[in-house]
Amino acid sequence: MKAKSIAQLAVALLLATINSQLSTAFAQGSLTPPGAPAPTMKSLDQIEARTPISSVPFTIASPGSYYLTTNLTVSSGNAITIATNNVTLNLNGFTIASTTPSAAGTGVLLAGGNANIAILNGFITGGVTNNGSVYGGSGFGYGIFYSGNNPSNLRVSHISVSGCLNDGISLYNISSTIVESCTVNTVGGTGIYAQSVSDCSAINCGNYGINSYTALNCADFFIAGIGINTVTANNCYGYSSNSYGLYASTANNCRGYSVNGIGISAGNANNCIGSSISSNGLRATTATTCSGLSTTGTGLSVTMANFCYGQSSSGTGMVANVATSCYGYSSSSLGLSANIANSCIGSGSPAMIVTNKYNMP
Repeated sequence: MKAKSIAQLAVALLLATINSQLSTAFAQGSLTPPGAPAPTMKSLDQIEARTPISSVPFTIASPGSYYLTTNLTVSSGNAITIATNNVTLNLNGFTIASTTPSAAGTGVLLAGGNANIAILNGFITGGVTNNGSVYGGSGFGYGIFYSGNNPSNLRVSHISVSGCLNDGISLYNISSTIVESCTVNTVGGTGIYAQSVSDCSAINCGNYGINSYTALNCADFFIAGIGINTVTANNCYGYSSNSYGLYASTANNCRGYSVNGIGISAGNANNCIGSSISSNGLRATTATTCSGLSTTGTGLSVTMANFCYGQSSSGTGMVANVATSCYGYSSSSLGLSANIANSCIGSGSPAMIVTNKYNMP
């Protein structure tokens, strides 16, 4: 019994020692909070201060960032007017529309030579239609337009404009105006007018499809005026029902088509195709790996042509100062006419006219 008592006392002393160590190891301070809970995250206004636009007409008179909260419609006049510099307007995926009976006003108007402006992400629509090349109906006169002095440092991105009586996106083609990833459909004037236009499409325009200093990866269809009018065009396609399909100083990997005008007219054309129903298929100073086709026009007319093909039902077929590995055909006029021709075939009446030097296969 004495031994058992001693053992129980030893166990009790050991447990007391362990509890004392645990109590020291997990000791805590006061559990009373020092005050009311406070927010630990920043608000949206603190991260990016923005002003909502929930009704129109609306005038932006102070610099800052603005965004639409819903689809908006005006019954007359302009929807949004930007009257200051340093503004970002985000349509936020919504639509600005007009129900003006006789199309007038502007979806987004830049008033007074604004600078440092960005207009992004949304739609501007009206009810204008094209009936036999006559544009009319309700809606806006312009999608995005300016008044007064020319705007500068202006970017329009991911905007779609349709059903306007005059121009779709008109920003002037100097002073750093950029339009990217935009579409325009059914406007009575010019589809897109800016200094730099990329990854854009204009369809069913009464005047120019795209009028710019540079155009990249753009396409135009069913244009009454010039499809693409630019200094430099890369990877572009222009179509016109009554004028030039593609008109550029430099055209690379491009294709132009016109029903009644000139398919491609360029100073330099590489890997290009020009087609015209009643005029010149392709007309260029330098053409490489190009093809020209015209029903009653020229087919291909160049100063230098390499690996090119020209055809015309009643026109010229091909005319070139220097032609290499080229073929010219004409049903009733001139098959091929060149100062220097190598490995070329001409067919027509006469079949071939070559001066200075020629090598026939």
